[in-house]
Amino acid sequence: MIDPATLPYRPNVGIALFNNEGKLFIARRTDLAGDVWQCPQGGIDEGETPETAAWREMGEEIGTQNACILAEREGWLSYDLPPDLIGKALGGRFRGQTQKWFVMGYEGQDADICLDLHEPAEFDAWEWVEPKAVLERNLGFKKGLYADLIPELTALFQAAAKDWVRTSRA
Repeated sequence: MIDPATLPYRPNVGIALFNNEGKLFIARRTDLAGDVWQCPQGGIDEGETPETAAWREMGEEIGTQNACILAEREGWLSYDLPPDLIGKALGGRFRGQTQKWFVMGYEGQDADICLDLHEPAEFDAWEWVEPKAVLERNLGFKKGLYADLIPELTALFQAAAKDWVRTSRA
């Protein structure tokens, strides 16, 4: 059995994508049973900055980059995989992920969002939801992470949104 304490965290980015109504983009994962939802996120490739990775992941996962960065959450936030996923998920090489989160404002149209441009598609459905309603969804083992993050990311969005809404094309 693998001792999780001996494994590193995988560098990762998370994207809290808000529309001009203050709703948050969430999507349903294709690879987890039980109707599990999350915000776009993904690993940082070697040589990438967190910001570059966030733009790449957005393009791969939701098929568009029609957004702007409104805020960056200070620091990194780490989470551990559940014991049954250690040695299996994330290529079996990591105990969990350490994330840099970005708050983005969506400047495109809903029709711009395309979940199947990247193979395999990570998501098969998406919605704009009130941020607090995210916590009513099945978030799998990331529920605690989201419970901590959603209020903070929403506050960052609200602080930046006053200026952004005036310039948004959405």
